[in-house]
Amino acid sequence: MTSGSGKSGAQLVVGRPRATSRAALERLGFELFASRGFDETTVDDIAAAAGIGRRTFFRYFASKNDLVWGDFEEQLLRLRALLDESDPGAPMMEVVRLAVVEFNRFDPGDVPWHRQRMELILKVPTLQADATLRYASWRVIIAEFVAGRTGQSPSALAPQLVGHVLLAAAIAAYERWLSCDEETGLSELLDETIRQVGAGLSAVLEDAGPAPES
Repeated sequence: MTSGSGKSGAQLVVGRPRATSRAALERLGFELFASRGFDETTVDDIAAAAGIGRRTFFRYFASKNDLVWGDFEEQLLRLRALLDESDPGAPMMEVVRLAVVEFNRFDPGDVPWHRQRMELILKVPTLQADATLRYASWRVIIAEFVAGRTGQSPSALAPQLVGHVLLAAAIAAYERWLSCDEETGLSELLDETIRQVGAGLSAVLEDAGPAPES
Protein backbone atom coordinates (compact mmCIF):
# COMPACT_ATOMS: atom_id res chain seq x y z
CA MET A 1 0.00 0.00 0.00
CA THR A 2 1.45 3.33 -1.00
CA SER A 3 1.25 6.39 1.17
CA GLY A 4 -0.28 9.62 -0.05
CA SER A 5 2.27 11.79 1.79
CA GLY A 6 5.43 11.65 3.87
CA LYS A 7 3.44 12.66 6.93
CA SER A 8 1.23 9.57 6.69
CA GLY A 9 4.28 7.31 6.47
CA ALA A 10 5.80 8.97 9.54
CA GLN A 11 2.66 8.30 11.50
CA LEU A 12 3.03 4.58 10.84
CA VAL A 13 6.68 4.62 11.86
CA VAL A 14 5.92 6.06 15.29
CA GLY A 15 3.01 3.66 15.65
CA ARG A 16 0.20 6.16 15.93
CA PRO A 17 -3.10 4.23 15.60
CA ARG A 18 -5.24 4.93 12.59
CA ALA A 19 -8.90 4.14 12.02
CA THR A 20 -9.36 0.54 10.95
CA SER A 21 -11.97 -2.11 10.32
CA ARG A 22 -12.20 -5.80 9.49
CA ALA A 23 -12.17 -5.02 5.77
CA ALA A 24 -9.19 -2.66 6.07
CA LEU A 25 -7.20 -5.21 8.05
CA GLU A 26 -8.06 -7.94 5.53
CA ARG A 27 -6.78 -5.90 2.62
CA LEU A 28 -3.66 -4.80 4.47
CA GLY A 29 -3.01 -8.43 5.40
CA PHE A 30 -3.45 -9.52 1.78
CA GLU A 31 -0.96 -6.88 0.65
CA LEU A 32 1.61 -8.16 3.15
CA PHE A 33 0.94 -11.78 2.16
CA ALA A 34 1.51 -10.86 -1.49
CA SER A 35 4.82 -9.12 -0.78
CA ARG A 36 6.23 -11.36 1.98
CA GLY A 37 4.32 -14.64 1.75
CA PHE A 38 1.59 -15.93 4.06
CA ASP A 39 3.81 -18.00 6.35
CA GLU A 40 6.41 -15.24 6.62
CA THR A 41 3.86 -12.60 7.67
CA THR A 42 2.95 -12.50 11.37
CA VAL A 43 0.03 -11.00 13.25
CA ASP A 44 2.49 -8.49 14.70
CA ASP A 45 3.52 -7.49 11.16
CA ILE A 46 -0.10 -6.81 10.19
CA ALA A 47 -0.84 -4.93 13.41
CA ALA A 48 2.28 -2.77 13.05
CA ALA A 49 1.48 -1.94 9.42
CA ALA A 50 -2.05 -0.95 10.47
CA GLY A 51 -0.76 1.20 13.30
CA ILE A 52 -2.65 -0.81 15.92
CA GLY A 53 -1.66 -3.09 18.78
CA ARG A 54 -1.73 -6.88 18.77
CA ARG A 55 -4.72 -6.88 21.14
CA THR A 56 -6.69 -4.68 18.78
CA PHE A 57 -6.01 -7.09 15.92
CA PHE A 58 -7.52 -9.93 17.94
CA ARG A 59 -10.68 -7.91 18.49
CA TYR A 60 -11.29 -8.30 14.76
CA PHE A 61 -9.84 -11.75 14.03
CA ALA A 62 -9.07 -14.76 16.20
CA SER A 63 -5.99 -15.59 14.12
CA LYS A 64 -4.12 -14.82 10.92
CA ASN A 65 -5.99 -17.71 9.27
CA ASP A 66 -9.33 -16.13 10.20
CA LEU A 67 -8.28 -12.94 8.44
CA VAL A 68 -7.91 -14.88 5.19
CA TRP A 69 -11.42 -16.36 5.50
CA GLY A 70 -13.05 -13.03 6.35
CA ASP A 71 -16.76 -13.28 7.18
CA PHE A 72 -17.16 -16.85 5.91
CA GLU A 73 -19.42 -17.88 8.81
CA GLU A 74 -21.80 -15.03 8.04
CA GLN A 75 -21.74 -15.96 4.38
CA LEU A 76 -22.73 -19.52 5.28
CA LEU A 77 -25.83 -18.12 6.95
CA ARG A 78 -26.55 -16.34 3.67
CA LEU A 79 -26.18 -19.59 1.72
CA ARG A 80 -28.62 -21.32 4.05
CA ALA A 81 -31.09 -18.45 3.66
CA LEU A 82 -30.83 -18.59 -0.15
CA LEU A 83 -31.76 -22.27 -0.04
CA ASP A 84 -34.46 -21.98 2.63
CA GLU A 85 -36.17 -19.07 0.86
CA SER A 86 -36.22 -20.77 -2.54
CA ASP A 87 -39.40 -21.77 -4.38
CA PRO A 88 -40.46 -25.22 -3.07
CA GLY A 89 -41.76 -26.07 -6.52
CA ALA A 90 -38.50 -25.33 -8.34
CA PRO A 91 -36.27 -28.29 -9.33
CA MET A 92 -33.93 -29.00 -6.44
CA MET A 93 -30.65 -29.00 -8.37
CA GLU A 94 -31.63 -25.76 -10.09
CA VAL A 95 -32.22 -24.18 -6.69
CA VAL A 96 -28.85 -25.41 -5.44
CA ARG A 97 -27.05 -24.20 -8.57
CA LEU A 98 -28.56 -20.72 -8.36
CA ALA A 99 -27.84 -20.49 -4.63
CA VAL A 100 -24.20 -21.52 -5.00
CA VAL A 101 -23.66 -19.08 -7.87
CA GLU A 102 -25.27 -16.24 -5.89
CA PHE A 103 -23.28 -17.20 -2.77
CA ASN A 104 -20.09 -16.67 -4.77
CA ARG A 105 -21.11 -13.39 -6.42
CA PHE A 106 -19.11 -10.30 -5.45
CA ASP A 107 -19.11 -6.61 -6.25
CA PRO A 108 -16.66 -5.87 -9.10
CA GLY A 109 -14.45 -3.84 -6.78
CA ASP A 110 -14.07 -6.79 -4.42
CA VAL A 111 -13.19 -9.36 -7.09
CA PRO A 112 -9.39 -8.75 -7.07
CA TRP A 113 -9.32 -9.24 -3.30
CA HIS A 114 -11.44 -12.36 -3.58
CA ARG A 115 -9.04 -13.77 -6.18
CA GLN A 116 -6.18 -13.26 -3.77
CA ARG A 117 -8.20 -14.80 -0.94
CA MET A 118 -8.89 -17.93 -2.97
CA GLU A 119 -5.27 -18.16 -4.15
CA LEU A 120 -4.29 -18.35 -0.49
CA ILE A 121 -7.04 -20.77 0.52
CA LEU A 122 -6.44 -23.19 -2.34
CA LYS A 123 -2.66 -23.01 -2.59
CA VAL A 124 -1.11 -22.33 0.84
CA PRO A 125 -0.47 -25.68 2.60
CA THR A 126 -0.78 -24.22 6.11
CA LEU A 127 -4.37 -23.16 5.35
CA GLN A 128 -5.56 -26.60 4.25
CA ALA A 129 -6.64 -27.82 7.69
CA ASP A 130 -8.79 -24.70 8.06
CA ALA A 131 -10.22 -25.25 4.60
CA THR A 132 -11.22 -28.83 5.45
CA LEU A 133 -13.19 -27.71 8.51
CA ARG A 134 -14.87 -24.74 6.88
CA TYR A 135 -15.83 -26.57 3.72
CA ALA A 136 -17.32 -29.32 5.87
CA SER A 137 -19.71 -26.68 7.24
CA TRP A 138 -20.57 -25.70 3.65
CA ARG A 139 -21.34 -29.33 2.76
CA VAL A 140 -23.59 -29.70 5.79
CA ILE A 141 -25.82 -26.87 4.58
CA ILE A 142 -26.15 -28.46 1.13
CA ALA A 143 -26.79 -31.93 2.57
CA GLU A 144 -29.45 -30.65 4.97
CA PHE A 145 -31.26 -28.86 2.17
CA VAL A 146 -31.20 -31.95 -0.05
CA ALA A 147 -32.37 -34.10 2.86
CA GLY A 148 -35.28 -31.77 3.51
CA ARG A 149 -36.36 -31.93 -0.13
CA THR A 150 -36.01 -35.72 -0.45
CA GLY A 151 -37.22 -36.90 2.96
CA GLN A 152 -33.89 -38.49 3.76
CA SER A 153 -31.51 -38.07 6.67
CA PRO A 154 -28.75 -35.50 6.12
CA SER A 155 -26.32 -38.33 6.86
CA ALA A 156 -27.79 -40.57 4.14
CA LEU A 157 -25.63 -41.32 1.13
CA ALA A 158 -27.44 -39.21 -1.48
CA PRO A 159 -27.43 -35.87 0.44
CA GLN A 160 -23.81 -36.45 1.44
CA LEU A 161 -22.90 -37.24 -2.16
CA VAL A 162 -24.50 -34.03 -3.40
CA GLY A 163 -22.57 -32.00 -0.83
CA HIS A 164 -19.23 -33.56 -1.72
CA VAL A 165 -19.74 -33.44 -5.49
CA LEU A 166 -20.92 -29.83 -5.49
CA LEU A 167 -17.98 -28.76 -3.35
CA ALA A 168 -15.59 -30.49 -5.76
CA ALA A 169 -17.35 -28.82 -8.70
CA ALA A 170 -17.11 -25.40 -7.08
CA ILE A 171 -13.41 -25.86 -6.30
CA ALA A 172 -12.79 -26.97 -9.89
CA ALA A 173 -14.51 -23.81 -11.13
CA TYR A 174 -12.43 -21.68 -8.77
CA GLU A 175 -9.18 -23.30 -9.88
CA ARG A 176 -10.11 -22.67 -13.50
CA TRP A 177 -11.01 -19.06 -12.67
CA LEU A 178 -7.67 -18.45 -10.95
CA SER A 179 -5.80 -19.84 -13.94
CA CYS A 180 -7.60 -17.52 -16.39
CA ASP A 181 -7.25 -13.80 -16.98
CA GLU A 182 -9.25 -11.42 -14.82
CA GLU A 183 -11.88 -10.93 -17.52
CA THR A 184 -13.15 -14.49 -17.02
CA GLY A 185 -16.35 -14.50 -14.98
CA LEU A 186 -16.50 -16.63 -11.85
CA SER A 187 -20.31 -16.81 -11.88
CA GLU A 188 -20.34 -18.19 -15.42
CA LEU A 189 -17.75 -20.84 -14.59
CA LEU A 190 -19.64 -21.93 -11.47
CA ASP A 191 -22.93 -22.03 -13.35
CA GLU A 192 -21.47 -24.14 -16.16
CA THR A 193 -19.68 -26.53 -13.81
CA ILE A 194 -22.68 -27.15 -11.58
CA ARG A 195 -24.94 -27.63 -14.60
CA GLN A 196 -22.60 -30.36 -15.83
CA VAL A 197 -22.76 -32.33 -12.58
CA GLY A 198 -26.37 -31.47 -11.79
CA ALA A 199 -27.93 -33.87 -14.28
CA GLY A 200 -26.04 -36.81 -12.85
CA LEU A 201 -26.88 -35.87 -9.30
CA SER A 202 -30.56 -35.49 -10.19
CA ALA A 203 -30.56 -39.06 -11.50
CA VAL A 204 -28.96 -40.32 -8.27
CA LEU A 205 -31.56 -38.53 -6.17
CA GLU A 206 -34.42 -39.90 -8.23
CA ASP A 207 -33.19 -43.44 -7.57
CA ALA A 208 -32.69 -42.85 -3.85
CA GLY A 209 -35.83 -43.13 -1.73
CA PRO A 210 -36.28 -41.81 1.79
CA ALA A 211 -33.82 -43.49 4.14
CA PRO A 212 -34.30 -44.23 7.85
CA GLU A 213 -32.37 -42.17 10.39
CA SER A 214 -28.94 -43.69 11.03
